Amino acid sequence: MEAAAAASDETLAAVFAQLKPHTTALLDVLRSRGPASNSAAASSLRAMAVLLRSAPAPALQLCFEYTVFPLLMLLDAAVLCRKEGKAAGQGVGESDITDAVAEGGLACLEILLSKCRLTSVNQMATLLKKLTPGAMLSPREASEEFRLGIIRCFRAMILQLQPCSDKSCSCKQATVLPTTLTIISSEVCSVAHQKHSAKQDECLLAFLQSQYASAAVGHWLSLLLQSSDIEAARGHRGSGGLRKESLLALRILIAKVGSADALAFFLPGIVSRLGKLLYTSKTMISGAAGSALSIEQAVLGLTKALMIVLCDKENLSALDMPSDNSSTRFSGGSSDHVLQKLRQLPTKNESKQIVHVETTEDSISDVSKNSADRRSLHVKRTRKWLEETTSNIDKLFSATFPHLSIHPSEKVRRSVVDGVRGLLSSCSYTLTRSKMLLVECLCVLACDDTATVSEAAQDSLDHLFMKGQSFLSENEVSDIFTRLLEKLPQLVLGSEEITALSHARKLLALTFYAGPQFLINHLHRSPVAAARFFDCLGLCISHGSQFSGSMDKLIVSKPLSVGYLYSVAELKSGAYPKYISHSSQHATSSSIAPKISVLRDDGSSNARGTVEYELPHVPPWFVHASSQRLYFALAGMVRLVGLSTVSGQGTSASLSVFVDILLNQFQRLSTELRAKDTHRYGVQRWYMKSDSGQILRQASAAVCMLNELIYGLSDQSLCICIQLFNKSSAQVVPGQNDKTSSAGHRGVTDSRVVWKISEEMGTKDDIIHCIGSILHEYMSPEVWDLPTEQNSELCLGEISLPLHLFRDTTALQQVMLDGIGVFGIILGHDFARSGFMHSSLYLLLWKLISSSAQIRIASDAVLRTLATSGGYSTVGQFVVANADYIVDSLCRQLRHLDLNPHVPDILASMLSYIGASRDILPFLEEPMRAVSSELEVLGRHDHPHLTVPFLKAVSEIAKACSHESISLPDEVQSFYVKVRTEGQAVQNLVEKRRETSVTAEATDVDAQPEFLFLEYWEDLLCKLNDMRRYRRIVGSLVGSCLYASTPLLSSTKESACLVALDIVENAVVSIAKVEEAYKCEIESKAVISEAVQLLSLDELLDDMDGAEDVDENRLPPAMNKLWPYFVICLKNKISVAVVRRCTEVLGRTIQICGGDFFIRRFHQDGYIIWRLLALSPFKRKTLSLMDEKAIILPYRNTSLTSEEPMAEISSQKIQIAVLDMITEISSNKRSAIALESVLKKICGLVVGIAYSGLIGLREAAIRALTGLACMDADLVWLLLADVYHSLNQRDMPLPPIQDLVELCDLLPPPMSSREYLFVQYGGDGVRYDIDPSSVHEVFKRMEDAVFK
Repeated sequence: MEAAAAASDETLAAVFAQLKPHTTALLDVLRSRGPASNSAAASSLRAMAVLLRSAPAPALQLCFEYTVFPLLMLLDAAVLCRKEGKAAGQGVGESDITDAVAEGGLACLEILLSKCRLTSVNQMATLLKKLTPGAMLSPREASEEFRLGIIRCFRAMILQLQPCSDKSCSCKQATVLPTTLTIISSEVCSVAHQKHSAKQDECLLAFLQSQYASAAVGHWLSLLLQSSDIEAARGHRGSGGLRKESLLALRILIAKVGSADALAFFLPGIVSRLGKLLYTSKTMISGAAGSALSIEQAVLGLTKALMIVLCDKENLSALDMPSDNSSTRFSGGSSDHVLQKLRQLPTKNESKQIVHVETTEDSISDVSKNSADRRSLHVKRTRKWLEETTSNIDKLFSATFPHLSIHPSEKVRRSVVDGVRGLLSSCSYTLTRSKMLLVECLCVLACDDTATVSEAAQDSLDHLFMKGQSFLSENEVSDIFTRLLEKLPQLVLGSEEITALSHARKLLALTFYAGPQFLINHLHRSPVAAARFFDCLGLCISHGSQFSGSMDKLIVSKPLSVGYLYSVAELKSGAYPKYISHSSQHATSSSIAPKISVLRDDGSSNARGTVEYELPHVPPWFVHASSQRLYFALAGMVRLVGLSTVSGQGTSASLSVFVDILLNQFQRLSTELRAKDTHRYGVQRWYMKSDSGQILRQASAAVCMLNELIYGLSDQSLCICIQLFNKSSAQVVPGQNDKTSSAGHRGVTDSRVVWKISEEMGTKDDIIHCIGSILHEYMSPEVWDLPTEQNSELCLGEISLPLHLFRDTTALQQVMLDGIGVFGIILGHDFARSGFMHSSLYLLLWKLISSSAQIRIASDAVLRTLATSGGYSTVGQFVVANADYIVDSLCRQLRHLDLNPHVPDILASMLSYIGASRDILPFLEEPMRAVSSELEVLGRHDHPHLTVPFLKAVSEIAKACSHESISLPDEVQSFYVKVRTEGQAVQNLVEKRRETSVTAEATDVDAQPEFLFLEYWEDLLCKLNDMRRYRRIVGSLVGSCLYASTPLLSSTKESACLVALDIVENAVVSIAKVEEAYKCEIESKAVISEAVQLLSLDELLDDMDGAEDVDENRLPPAMNKLWPYFVICLKNKISVAVVRRCTEVLGRTIQICGGDFFIRRFHQDGYIIWRLLALSPFKRKTLSLMDEKAIILPYRNTSLTSEEPMAEISSQKIQIAVLDMITEISSNKRSAIALESVLKKICGLVVGIAYSGLIGLREAAIRALTGLACMDADLVWLLLADVYHSLNQRDMPLPPIQDLVELCDLLPPPMSSREYLFVQYGGDGVRYDIDPSSVHEVFKRMEDAVFK
């Protein structure tokens, strides 16, 4: 102990020795006040501040009076010279005590006050006396830093005031709030050690709370508020930091006083000033007035003052007893010493520079004039006073707190949460008028996008609703719910976008915390209230919401116009950018809701790329990001209504009540569409009715609400509620079953009903019944027949329909498709078991190839959702598993095409989406027969508009067969290799037995290999029969496709002809693969037969003999039938695309089939192809009608004229296609045989094209010559060299030996261009207009690339 005391004394001596030079320097400055002394003082004060920061607090406490004396003298001098300087006209900083010295002194004083405690009232009074004149200086008199230092010194002094050790002291009776301890602990740097502090004569905190300090407290409250107001009034020149420090000091002063009796008199002034500050923040977004930190401190200070003065415990006597019985808590007392100090405070005359002095300041000046009236700064909190005060406070809250709840600053919103929580926990009875408003603010903040804010608000709501009826009765909740609901449409359809979103979120949070039982009591037991609820939400979810929001937002969403600046409109539309940066509340469900990527099953993306599609999807008319956030809030309310029907205690609520209300709105549309007038006059007349568009849009909104109502019953929806309203684990209260971690809810009743999905008997059946009734209405054909595009057949009338109809119809069908996906999510496997899959799947496949991209994407997403919920990994597997009744429906509806014109589209979509598989191709034989009959002459005559759709369906079947046929040869080949290996093993084993003369009876049966047994070869034979059967199915389908599409090659419709060519190409490939597989099957069968004979398995041998196969020789007959139609297709003078596509198909067909079959065909009909090469792009000629042999049936419409209809560039495109076909055929040895009989003519034509001046054909001609050189390089060289050397005599090559004749003797120069060899070989139509530059370039390129 002695050693510690010695060390302490040494430390004190060292600190004192270091402080002494600095204090002496300060006194010298005060005496001299020259420029040199100011400079030295500034440097000394900086060093002194460093010393004070590093010095231990106990040592400074003992040197407190010695250190503070010169600092206070410096402060007096600085304040005095600034007042005198202002009177003399000096500017800021031109006084005797410079700003650097004054600010350095305040910094040292702040450090000293933050580390030392005041020990007497005299010290406190002296400091207040010195700081008060400095706090009264205006911005014109003192710098910002000086005024900021004054406030910080005052704050440091107040913070050091701690309760005394006397348990009976009045400082223990102050209202202690949780936030008070937080402020003090965060602001106080250190507290002086009690051992080294002088003994206190009085408790300073008790003195501050007493009546004797009321004048000083009131004066400083006024000064701090006035300082804040002055900075706000200065606009952008004002200091946000100074304003924040003033309000923080105000808040700390209120917390330190902490007595309702001491603060009640000043409460009106505090509320008035802070209320004005908060109200101004609604319009100010910058400067000191818009500082978020200042607003935060103002909110906390206001709520703290209200919690202290209006605390229920402090006002019970006034509320329950007459006002005349109320008495003050403090009795009068006297102290001459304190009064003397109070009289020395500035009077009213000394504070005239303050802009506006509140009643509090008037009272302070009255104290100096009439010290006997000590109760002038005290007010009796009577019932009347409380009523008037709470009424004014309620007006203040109504004007400011709703705006503060959606303030862009997170700190402001968090301060509102803390303030409202404190008010409701301590002043709920006193602030009865404002209780509802405060609860609404908490509901808004419970849905905040910032986790810290929302979690704090949710904790508060949890605690409040835990109290049940004691805090908030069910009638009060019902009143709030009804009032918010009735106001919702007005706000959503208004111009305040942020206000509408906050209001919707407020209602969502209230719905959640009110609980399922409240919704059952309020909505289910009152059908009128339920209908009103859905009517209000229907107005908000309807198409009218897309026109809500500010005009700037609507302008930005429109296409740009001349003279309109997009960037300016974007800036104007976002006054508070942070509002729109808040993430959607639905983002919490990103990992839960099924996200659908619009991709094919093979992994390749579709034409629109990858699209994330969530179910339930946001309706298409909610186009803006902000409106989507609004929709999620509205949808959340509907989901909770649906969830309430299965969450109540022994609930008697039925989902069908709500479903029937919404279905009535949808049935109104379907009923009108079924009316006789609609069938008679069409959709045009119906839509021209005055309310038809409104009915259509109301039906869309009803469908959205139905989807969300049912989705609310899902586990995913429940998890979204858990994540949204229970972001901390302490808030999750599990229900009776823990299947989905049921969301804990604090209901308004004492029984605390939780949100959960009930597993009671009959709940599932009720849901299935409701979904069945909804799907029955969704499947109304009249609704799906509404047009979604302007060129629809239903729109071909006298009256032109507006574009609104098509957009509205598309939106309606899209949300209906989304509903099917939602129902699949809810029911899972029960969706198929309940019979809903049949009609739904057929509809989805139909809409999968809709002309509307939105409908296609929605159908794709729903198919994937149904596949996932049904347990299938891909949609292909899902459709194949249900293909039997899909095909049955197709076959049934193919018999009535007049009533079902969409059947070809469904067939095409099914095949294009899922491709082909072994499971689905066998089902297509019967539909293919029906399709083939429709593509015959009579079928095309009866349904001409269905020709192309049927061809597309056949094309998809041909693609599927082609895909499957490609794998057939490889599969059979691998089987053949296996069988041949086993057969060779059997043969070797049999020969070995014969050599060793070992009988089969003597062989150990267990040691024999498995290929010696009958069962093994039976399995192989069954597998061979399966492959044969599947190959026959593929061959049969391909033959039907080819048979149905071949006549359409002669069609004059470009679309039909192109699709037919695609079918032919795929069919030829498939037939070739089928024949290849057949040949391999024959070899496998022969090996099996030989092995069976060696093993003497006579039973299998008889079966194999009975299963003789038909010879698969399909390709030559098919080519024989196709060739005339190819010729007709090449004569097509209407479509360039058809001729080009025909040459591509013909070239690939010849390569597949081989050239032998086409030798005679090219010799007889080749002139049609060569005529295409002879076309001159710049010479028009008259067509010979006798030369056209196309099959023109009587019912066809043709546009053939006597003049060739093609343009010059079209002729070049055709010639390039023919040249490419020649290249492909001649480059393949197997197909090149087809050109042998016409090789010279082709070479002549191609050389003529290559040497002509047509630059666009040169590259194609060179490629063709390269291919022809593969057949006869000498002929090609001779034709090229004939022209080249005739034009270039100098480059004539010499003979390699002397005996050979020179080239000029073999090829004498021609007399004219008609005598060239290529002209003589090419015949009629060959080009002989030679371009020398082309001759040189072509010959050199051919010589370098081919002939060398």
